[in-house]
This record gives sequence, C-alpha cells and structure tokens, in this order.
Amino acid sequence: MSTDLNARPDETASGLRPPRALAIWWIVAGLAGWTVSFLLYLEYIGQLTGGDALISCDISPIVTCGPNLLSPGGNLLGFSNSLIGIVLFLGPVYAGVSALAVRGGMRAWYWRVYALFVLGGFLFVHVLAYRSVFEYGSLCPWCMVVWLVTIPLLWTVAGWTLRAGVWGGGRRAGAAILSWLPLIVVVDYLIIAVAAQVRLDVIGSLLG
Repeated sequence: MSTDLNARPDETASGLRPPRALAIWWIVAGLAGWTVSFLLYLEYIGQLTGGDALISCDISPIVTCGPNLLSPGGNLLGFSNSLIGIVLFLGPVYAGVSALAVRGGMRAWYWRVYALFVLGGFLFVHVLAYRSVFEYGSLCPWCMVVWLVTIPLLWTVAGWTLRAGVWGGGRRAGAAILSWLPLIVVVDYLIIAVAAQVRLDVIGSLLG
C-alpha cells in the first residue's frame, strides 16, 4: 500500500480500487440484474410455448412483456436479449468481488474494459427503452427493472473511473458526477418516464 499521504483513497501502489460501498453496490446491482434477466428468460419461454412463466408480467395492455420479448428488438442477436443479461450482469459482480478481494487493486486497463462494457449496457437499455415507447407501444415490467439497475450502475462506474484517473484525466468531472449522482440518475429515469407517459398514457392504462 502506498505511504504517500497525498495519494487518493482509491489508489494503491499496484493498482486502483474503488471504495468498499461502491464495490458492494456493483455486486448487488449485478445480482439484481441477473435475477431479473433470468425471470425475463422464463417469461420469454412461456410466451413461445404458450405456457405460464414463473412470475407473469402482464399488468395492463400497455405494461406487459409479450410485445417486447417477441419483437425483433427483444431478440437482437437472434435470441432473447435476456440471455445477454444473464451473461453480462455477472460482470459487475466479478468487478465488485475483485475490488473487495484484491488488496492491491486492479490495473487501469481492467477498469477501462469494465466501464466500456457497462457503457454498452447503458446505451443498449436506452435503445430498448426508445423502441418500447415509440415503436412497440408497450413497457415490459422486468425490462424496466433492468433499466432501473443499469442506469445508476453506469453513472457510478463513470464517476469513479473518471475521479480515479482511470482514463488519464477527468478527475473533476468524475467528482462532480459522484456529487450529483442521485439527481443525475433521477433525471435519467424521468426522461424515460415522461416520454412513456406522454406517448402511451401509462398511468391511464393502469387505472383504467
């Protein structure tokens, strides 16, 4: 461990290590995303076979899984997007466990790769959210839980990696992101929620 009193708390002599609370959050977010992805896969199988999923997500004509799961966008690579989530949500779990277990921290390239994968997931869920609202006219409840997890996951990873100097700069931007994290996440949620309400009248479908 570095003895430099001016060293940042996430820096060690051999690598970079996020705060313990952040690592635990990544683990929790990854496990939550993995669980929901698995439930989505069960729902997908139920839709294909006409059977019952373990937990149905048909709440109203608009808040339902069917149109999304069976759409081309729900099977972007030729198979259910839920399988992508089952595989990739193990990434935050692994990153969080690595942060807790490796005393010296991990190299910057490790965190850059992790951040890029999380960014890919972040962009992916926003594309799916756009298509759900403006193309399919329905919202998948389990999909929305994945959105709820992925959005703060990205902003915490972006904030910490920037503040820690993983990208070679942007420390002030990273500190600002972490300082304003709740507001940034809520605004991101609100953009999707307002678009869905204006376009689909989600509240009316639930009350009707």
